[in-house]
Amino acid sequence: MYTRQEREYFQAKRKAAKLVTGDKRAQDLPSNAEIREQVQLLAEMLEGDKRQKDLTRMRLEALRFLRLLHRWRPRLIGSVLTGHIRAGSDIDLHVFCDSPTLVADVLEQEGFRTQIEYKRVTKGGEERHFTHVHVKANFDVELTVYPSEKANYPFKSSITGKLIEKTDEAGLVALLWETNPGMDVDAELAVIDTPGLDVWTQFVALLRPLEGVKQNPAYHPEGDALFHSLQVFELAVQARGWDEEFLLAALLHDVGKAIDSRDHVAAGIEALDGLVSERTAWLIAHHMEAHEYRTGTLGHRAKRRLSEHEDLEDLLLLSELDEAGRVRGAVVRSVEEAVEFVRGVGEG
Repeated sequence: MYTRQEREYFQAKRKAAKLVTGDKRAQDLPSNAEIREQVQLLAEMLEGDKRQKDLTRMRLEALRFLRLLHRWRPRLIGSVLTGHIRAGSDIDLHVFCDSPTLVADVLEQEGFRTQIEYKRVTKGGEERHFTHVHVKANFDVELTVYPSEKANYPFKSSITGKLIEKTDEAGLVALLWETNPGMDVDAELAVIDTPGLDVWTQFVALLRPLEGVKQNPAYHPEGDALFHSLQVFELAVQARGWDEEFLLAALLHDVGKAIDSRDHVAAGIEALDGLVSERTAWLIAHHMEAHEYRTGTLGHRAKRRLSEHEDLEDLLLLSELDEAGRVRGAVVRSVEEAVEFVRGVGEG
């Protein structure tokens, strides 16, 4: 386990039992927790002070990923958090997003190499499915991607059976300060940090996963959410081809569907925070209410609130285009072409 010849406790115990007793089903085997304790002692004996330095470097790297993936409520778990690292340890994170592809795309755009793995595990007669995104960085990083609805799920350790220890960005910063008094965390992180994405590349990264979002054919006979978004954009070009903010609202109004299908509007606004103007964000935030406004089913207070807004006319137009952009086989631009068009409008 220490040298990573085996990564799973179960397989390691079977292999050791066969070597020692000749019987891979030997009963008197140590528990996972006992094995972890001995691996920890071995690591301390062999690595000394270097181990603490490596642990700090790994925690800084983990902090970088917590910040890169903040929109999906990432949590650091495992040996880098608890301090039980050994040679070849991964940085393990839980990420809560309905689209593993979106997570991988964002990291790919940052320059990291990623690989998505779909894993099936049977334990105690129960079959479980996991989705991992493996990332090549200064240390190997393994993201376990869960549906957004499981963000508050009480995960248990396969080693101890107890609730998994986890922390967010603030908790990890506090841990770094506790183990490294006086550390300037941001300065240390800047040394290993990578340049951020320009805003246009981020738009592409947010749009691409919509291709995998299938919609109810009763309401969206045109197909996936990306095809729909590109159709709405084409209609927006015809109606407001000079208006960068409106074009972005039309193009990006459904990006949240690839992040959190339960509330795609809120998820989209969170993902676009700091990337779009206040006006674009308002149009996206209220495009669903606009449908009810037009059909007369919106509540009195909400209707009055929208009626008093200076961009109501554009919001209602966006709603009309949203409903019109549902045609099978329509001709649309590619994601990159659409984003480049808006960029040209802004720079023109």
